[in-house]
Amino acid sequence: MGKTKRLAGLDSLRGAAFISMAAYHACWDLVWIFGRDWAWYRSWGAHLWQQSICWTFILLSGYCWALGRRKWRRGLITLGCGCLVSAVTLVGMPENAVRFGVLTLLGAASLLTGALSPLLARLDARAGLAGSFALFFLLRDVPEGFLGFEGARIAALPEAWYANGLTAFLGFPPADFFSTDYFPLLPWVFLFWCGYFLRRLRPEEAGALPRIPGLDVLGRRSLLLYLLHQPVIYGALTLLCT
Repeated sequence: MGKTKRLAGLDSLRGAAFISMAAYHACWDLVWIFGRDWAWYRSWGAHLWQQSICWTFILLSGYCWALGRRKWRRGLITLGCGCLVSAVTLVGMPENAVRFGVLTLLGAASLLTGALSPLLARLDARAGLAGSFALFFLLRDVPEGFLGFEGARIAALPEAWYANGLTAFLGFPPADFFSTDYFPLLPWVFLFWCGYFLRRLRPEEAGALPRIPGLDVLGRRSLLLYLLHQPVIYGALTLLCT
């Protein structure tokens, strides 16, 4: 019974995050595809909105990694869906292509956590959580070429590290790299591990989350909905804006 309640609460939280993400992407389509001029959407407030969505999904994914079975299968499916999104956007709308988007990150982080789970399981949960967050904070701007968080520069990194597609996947994109949804392993795998260690430290917290009817259903279908929501939003906006 406890596991069922816990998952229902987590699904409700994931469903709420999905609604926020769909609204954000609808605004993104309006501004960047349909050319609507909305200065606020380019502001710091919109950036915080976007960050709240991705932080929620990544933390939740790390928190839920140990729940259920078939972890390798789940990671491979998520990674495959991320590759599918990249392939479709590269072919269908190359000017807005997604390279190493959030699904690719979640799949890769899940598989990496599985490979390193014997080591991660031996770490103290408090030390693991503190260390993961400190590394996420330190490495947050690695894709921009330096150590630091949200523009607070600590040290520049060697330009030679930013070489090709493989380095872009790790977090070191070359100068000509472009993606409309870019979540490399560094720094984001450490936020995933924050969720992993948080569950080990406070496993009872998930049981305290309430089940919210409707949102829990969305949360259980979040991967499928993620794949479908942008085509649906784009189609609806095309009808409304043309």
